Amino acid sequence: MRRIISALLISISSTVVLAQGAKPIELADGAPDRHIVTPGDTLWGIAAKFLKDPYRWGELWKLNAEEIKNPQRIYPGQVIVLDKSGNQPRLKLVTVTEPRREYVEPLRKGIPSIPPQDIEPFLSEQRVLDAAGMDPAPRVVALQGDRVIAGAGDTIFTTEVTTQEKGWQLFRPGKALIDPDTKETLGHEAVYIGTARLTKTGVPSSFLVLTSKMEIVRDDRLLSAPRQDVVNYLPHAPDKMIKAKVLGIYSGVNYGGPQFVITLNRGKADGLEPGHVLAADLAGAEVSNRYQGERTDYKLPDARNGLVFVFRVFNRVSYALVMNATHPVVVGDTVRTP
Repeated sequence: MRRIISALLISISSTVVLAQGAKPIELADGAPDRHIVTPGDTLWGIAAKFLKDPYRWGELWKLNAEEIKNPQRIYPGQVIVLDKSGNQPRLKLVTVTEPRREYVEPLRKGIPSIPPQDIEPFLSEQRVLDAAGMDPAPRVVALQGDRVIAGAGDTIFTTEVTTQEKGWQLFRPGKALIDPDTKETLGHEAVYIGTARLTKTGVPSSFLVLTSKMEIVRDDRLLSAPRQDVVNYLPHAPDKMIKAKVLGIYSGVNYGGPQFVITLNRGKADGLEPGHVLAADLAGAEVSNRYQGERTDYKLPDARNGLVFVFRVFNRVSYALVMNATHPVVVGDTVRTP
């Protein structure tokens, strides 16, 4: 077991340099002396027990940048101890003599960074494509029995498919994602419809629809299903200043709070990666002050509203989960390196 997590315990000289790395680490009010990891824990949840800023979790472990990107996992049954003996607090894993705990899930299954049930649909269903991204994809040309719509259990026919992929997903072109500042088109969200299995190649090819979230019609497209990546990066701040704006909030609303998924106008090309934590700002109010008959307008400074965790990254767009917020996160709000 020690070999499994040894990388977490090595204190090295080249610690991570983050935007707030020079500031002392602040412990959370009532931070415990130790925590026994249990099934259902997340890295973020444990970090919040010890830190006021959970994204500084890697600093508390004294990890370098490579270890943060590819961390060894923490497992149920392990005990995390807060060591306050040095100049800066740090965490370590210890061996304790307690009654053996039995878990239904194997110990080899490490705890995730954030609650997987909050983001699972976005790991496998969400796609952002460029304008021509769907052009080469197989297109639905006919439905079983010459129907107008199809659903789960039906057969659909498409343009030629030559590759034997294990799984396929059905999409149709969605809305363009427009940068609010430059007015550029950053990509197009593909509307997820369902899943299908290839049953026959050729012209036309045929598919059996396995699941459907909405009716399937002619001209819908099929894309091979991506590998569903587990988000297990340690939460950490980007090592450079990144500013982004909230393009949208899942479900089509204009504002949301904790556990809402938001779309950002920055992605891989801008330096974002899964595991990055950004601070959500509350826009400063615009106020007027009249003094001695003269009116002056002021814009108050932005203030920290909360933190968001980036979990899915495309080239110029990414998706993040709102972890905490004191006020609603609104479309158009700014997020940045904390």
